[in-house]
Amino acid sequence: MLVTGANGFVGRALCESAAAKLGRVTGVTRKPCCWNANVENVIVGTLDDAADWRNVLNGCDVVVHLAARVHVMHDTSSNPLAEFRKVNVAGTEHLARSAAAAGVKRLVYVSSIKVNGEQTRFGEPYTETSLPAPQDPYGVSKWEAEQALHKVAEETGLEVVIVRPPLIYGSEVKGNFARMLKVLHKGMPLPLASVHNLRSLVYVQNFADALLACATHPAAAGQTYLVSDGEDVSTPELLRVLGAAMGHSARLFAVPPSLLQWGGALLGKSDQLSRLLGSLQVDSGKIRRELNWTPPYSLQQGLQATAEWYRSTHP
Repeated sequence: MLVTGANGFVGRALCESAAAKLGRVTGVTRKPCCWNANVENVIVGTLDDAADWRNVLNGCDVVVHLAARVHVMHDTSSNPLAEFRKVNVAGTEHLARSAAAAGVKRLVYVSSIKVNGEQTRFGEPYTETSLPAPQDPYGVSKWEAEQALHKVAEETGLEVVIVRPPLIYGSEVKGNFARMLKVLHKGMPLPLASVHNLRSLVYVQNFADALLACATHPAAAGQTYLVSDGEDVSTPELLRVLGAAMGHSARLFAVPPSLLQWGGALLGKSDQLSRLLGSLQVDSGKIRRELNWTPPYSLQQGLQATAEWYRSTHP
């Protein structure tokens, strides 16, 4: 198995799991990294359509493509979509065609739930049949990459599996989830007690296990899967569980969500507030039925492990 983006948050977890279950794994990065004895590090300098994959793909059966230009909160590019397309669309299609030419059997592509959109109605989760409705350049580029991969599959016979995760959390998590842990750790009060929403999450170890299933199960070929822990949670409940695990009870007080939205718009923080106040649910029933996959860890176990990691690294 070859894993691109192997030194990233998900890549490290996947390489560890794959090495333990499958034996030797090749991890592709853009700079040298330290691995365990069963992970070979290969350097590829670029991820666009100029990347030379020929020698990297020799003898490879499956590629899990994690590397991407990721979602940027404050993108300074004059044309963000063009920049996302260079790596996420053109670079992904180039890798797929190179893989097919090298005799690779399957490519597992890690897309994003942003292909479907930014929010769902309460109790109405996205499924694999939901119409794509990406709202930002990152989501658009991921959707276009999926379409490019289907075209490559039709033309070459390469087996393509697409996986769309929601928010991924776990040890070494960054971004909004890390900021939430920081706020809880400091005991700062939060005006979120009146929020009534549901969010789907996926623990990084669960996600790595799902990717292995997609890489190895015969029934996965040609399929798209949404993956989650299978236990949706409201923002206040998420904060309470994490706070308890960190030994700092979440200090929540009630403010009407409409007032929070107004304040967020006034401060230019509407997007961040939407993630805290809105629902985003996914139905992971398809991968469970077709691949007989179940998450190795519960939501509670994943949140507990994440909180313990943060507490141990931020005394």
